[in-house]
Amino acid sequence: MIAFLLSPLGRVLGALAVAASLMGLSWLHGYQRGVASERTAILTRSIDVLRERTKVDDQIRDMDSAGLCAALGGSILPDGTCQ
Repeated sequence: MIAFLLSPLGRVLGALAVAASLMGLSWLHGYQRGVASERTAILTRSIDVLRERTKVDDQIRDMDSAGLCAALGGSILPDGTCQ
């Protein structure tokens, strides 16, 4: 076995195995970084949406039915007016 590894063919196959291992590890590292980047982007977007929702909730929390109807454009009622 050792004689094969020390032969020219063994050295070439060993070098190919090492190169394939390094390429595989490089791909895995890049894939994991991409996953982490996408996860960060999704969480950032979730926080932005939550802040926007909180802002809207604060605006409409104290509105009565007529005020809410007017804020929505009054198009809920058939005649288009809010009472």
